[in-house]
Amino acid sequence: MDLKNDKNDDEQALNSSSSALEMKLCKDLSIALSAFPRTRLGHLPTPLEPMDRLSELLGGPRLWVKRDDCTGLSSGGNKTRKLEYLMADALQKGADTIITQGATQSNHARQTAAAAAKLGLTCHILLEDRTGSNDPQYNLNGNVLLDRLHGATVSKRPGGTDMAEEMVIFADSLSADGATPYIIPGGGSNPIGALGYVNCARELVEQAADMGLKIDALVHATGSSGTQAGLVTGLKAIKSDIHLLGIGVRAPREKQEQMIFDLAVQTAKHLDAGVTIERSDVRAICNYVGPGYGLPTDGMRKAVKMLAETEGLLFDPVYSGKGLDGLIDLIRKGHFDGMENIVFLHTGGSAALFGYPETFDLPEYVN
Repeated sequence: MDLKNDKNDDEQALNSSSSALEMKLCKDLSIALSAFPRTRLGHLPTPLEPMDRLSELLGGPRLWVKRDDCTGLSSGGNKTRKLEYLMADALQKGADTIITQGATQSNHARQTAAAAAKLGLTCHILLEDRTGSNDPQYNLNGNVLLDRLHGATVSKRPGGTDMAEEMVIFADSLSADGATPYIIPGGGSNPIGALGYVNCARELVEQAADMGLKIDALVHATGSSGTQAGLVTGLKAIKSDIHLLGIGVRAPREKQEQMIFDLAVQTAKHLDAGVTIERSDVRAICNYVGPGYGLPTDGMRKAVKMLAETEGLLFDPVYSGKGLDGLIDLIRKGHFDGMENIVFLHTGGSAALFGYPETFDLPEYVN
């Protein structure tokens, strides 16, 4: 009797059974999501591509990138998935005006302005000065330039302002003038917006199955928590064993994880598909924030330049760049030892690079 072959056959049968269950659960999740209004804005599914030059350079597991920078709306980014559900909700409620907020170089604000333009809605953006920078490139270029190009009005608020309250005050003034405003929270991070990443979890698992790829870990930058909360909920709904890890770009670990957990619980309740979120489902590492949100770090600079030079990919200095710094450092420290395939979710935002032109110490023209 060949016990080794019998064991291999048993493992293959188990894997096949597990994959079939996942695909059934993906279908069930797709049906559950279809109950919610959705306005198609993105180019989906986004590509899932290998990063073999980076993998070879780091000498760790094989690295892949989920290209949510290719969602298509105003140079793309992760907020487009959220806006498909948020804008549909706004339209269903008869809104003619969108209000949202973010930091100065907010990727969310830029995509919201673009979505509003596409749907014929007025858009007002409130930007919080979280860095204290007086650099005109930072304050007027990059995402801010695109906000205005899409026809949104842009106003600034000092750092530390209660931005949720500011949006309510602004909405009340617009309502008094006869408008019907709809408020979208920063990052589009509420249970409606998080549905976009519940759907992304399903999309990624189906995509990997079609490619014959077993994903061991999924890593991404986490900030306002909507992306990770959606992924937590979606992966739990399909009983996936993918190890999900957020690299924090703003808050300390305890606060970041609690934000994600709270929103994931709310998202699961909103989805109403029998999903129970456990505190242990949420993992974040917040050692790569540096001096503060939106402030450059040496690790971020090196990571962004490394990916530009090895894979021809552009990442942003606020979110994905710090997420990459975390991924690269953790690989070098053996955090993912024993894993074969790791996917980095590219949340977009390269437009913000133009708000940080001096950050990367690039060479001048050569003769």
